[in-house]
Amino acid sequence: MKHKFFWAVLAVILVFAGVLFLQGEEFSRVGEKSGDKQAYLDRDTESTETPGTEESTQEAEAVRTDSGYYGPLQVNGTKLMDADGNPVQLRGVSTHGLAWYPEYVNEQAVAYMHQKWGINVIRLALYTTGSGGYCVSEDGSRQYMEDLIDIGVKAAAENDMYVIIDWHILEDGNPNTYIGRAKDFFAKISEKYKDYENVLYEICNEPNGGTQWSDVKSYAETIIPVIRENDSDAVIIVGTPTWCQDVDQAAADPITDQDNIMYALHFYAGTHKEELRNRADQAMKAGIPIFVSEFGLCDASGNGANDLDEADRWMDWMNDHQISCVQWNLSNKDETSALIDSSCTKTTDWKDEDLSESGTWMKEHIGGIVGRRASAQNAEHTDSKESQETTEPSDSEKNDADGTVSEDSDAKVEQVNNWDNGSASCTQYGVVLTNPKEKTSTSWTLTIRFDQKVSLQNSWCGKYAISDDTITITPEDYNNAVASGKSIDNVGFIVESAAIPKVVETTVTWE
Repeated sequence: MKHKFFWAVLAVILVFAGVLFLQGEEFSRVGEKSGDKQAYLDRDTESTETPGTEESTQEAEAVRTDSGYYGPLQVNGTKLMDADGNPVQLRGVSTHGLAWYPEYVNEQAVAYMHQKWGINVIRLALYTTGSGGYCVSEDGSRQYMEDLIDIGVKAAAENDMYVIIDWHILEDGNPNTYIGRAKDFFAKISEKYKDYENVLYEICNEPNGGTQWSDVKSYAETIIPVIRENDSDAVIIVGTPTWCQDVDQAAADPITDQDNIMYALHFYAGTHKEELRNRADQAMKAGIPIFVSEFGLCDASGNGANDLDEADRWMDWMNDHQISCVQWNLSNKDETSALIDSSCTKTTDWKDEDLSESGTWMKEHIGGIVGRRASAQNAEHTDSKESQETTEPSDSEKNDADGTVSEDSDAKVEQVNNWDNGSASCTQYGVVLTNPKEKTSTSWTLTIRFDQKVSLQNSWCGKYAISDDTITITPEDYNNAVASGKSIDNVGFIVESAAIPKVVETTVTWE
């Protein structure tokens, strides 16, 4: 009898120990680091199974040559950067209101969007007012929304993604209306996620209704220290007046004595055109960093016809300036801006036919940051041993038959990555130009000829013209002057073609 009792007790102890071990494993996997941030960054990357079939899992693993995760972020000048000072670009999607479309915040959906759409950030929109708004709800409802945020943050950490916790001001107009609630929320949430390197805070979406920048600035100068009490270096995005369009007001009177602060710019392509881009250009020239934390293709109501041509102009502008962006909205709401078709009830594993016109554009333009480097990082990272499995080709190997590198004395065009999008081959190139003249150039023109017809899918840091098998690139205002013997390395582009193209000729002229 004593022996039976001994073995029973021992069995209970072993079971209890096993449970503790598994909980510890799960605790470490979701990214909570107990203060050891570097241990989280240095963790082994496990392949996450894609929701769906075994075939889709293999496909996801094939394209994940770069997770799109750059570790802790910082703001330097007008750029969002990694810890080593390399500019990075986040591209992803925003949920609709968590209270209204909670079903889309699930682990499978986050994994799917990362692996199949190729995004590296998700924004969690916590409406403050309106039906189900956080500030006007009972304690139980507020806790439910906080639980959804927890699912989103941990799923993003599991999948090497960034996550924006968005305090979604809208009907309340002035963020000071519920500033007490905001202080309590950000104190609680920043304490909870202080050891998560992937969390960004957006402290007031779209101030409006006559709210002035002085109101927003006063609010921000109250909330930012609340977050900094727990998290000294997380990136914080501050909204701007008139539904995040008046970035020029913030530029004229920026927040001082705070690091890692960015300013929100929102646009809807059917409403906002070149005038708003010009305003943002002037704000950046004045020195403030911009994050497009919400945009759509239709008009500012979230409805109406999509203006795809204007959306493409905005996308080119954001890529040229290395501006991070988040598209509205992940839901099947019967409105133009919803990414999922209103007839589709799936909450993950979406096929192309399940997407709306906005969703299809998103997949083609916003997606794909995973599997290739952010445009601003091409030159730095693809030349390093950490970012490529092959070694730098020798001089005799350059210009060889594979056409992956074309180099002469003042122009280098290098294939950075290649992937299959299902119907064509997509190839990304990085460009380095070195001025060989004895004086500073005032402009330059680079012509690249391939061995086959190509179409331009994406481009940055230049003005591009394409004709059949030839691309001609001229500079933007900010990279037209190159000092003697100096280089520019922020130019790059992505082409589609029937097969992987080879560069057969490059010509550069300097003025």
